[in-house]
Amino acid sequence: MMSKVLSTLRYSAEHEWIDGNTPAKIGISQIAADALGDVVYVDMPEVGAELTAGEACGEVESTKSVSEIFSPITGTVVEVNQEPIDNPAILNEDPYGAGWLFTVEVTEEGPLLSAEDYASANGGEIA
Repeated sequence: MMSKVLSTLRYSAEHEWIDGNTPAKIGISQIAADALGDVVYVDMPEVGAELTAGEACGEVESTKSVSEIFSPITGTVVEVNQEPIDNPAILNEDPYGAGWLFTVEVTEEGPLLSAEDYASANGGEIA
């Protein structure tokens, strides 16, 4: 079964998603979650942290590997979702819903892909 790519989101080449809201909500794509396998630990930036587009700002650890989380945008972290910290498996179960990671007050966007471009580059299925 192909990993889902939500048509309403935009994506970074490093597999983070961002919604169009202000502040912007950020998470990892289902393609990334499926590739990682069972997620066991998530490390995220703190509220107030200044992020730079394209730079690492946290990590996701699975039973197979550790992957860095790269910020798709530049800005300030406004909120961090406690759910993936308490229950990292939520990233496998619901990466676009309850498994969102943090919100950022955006000052500048990095290079972002449409859902179509991201799906065709990574073998996902538009949902």
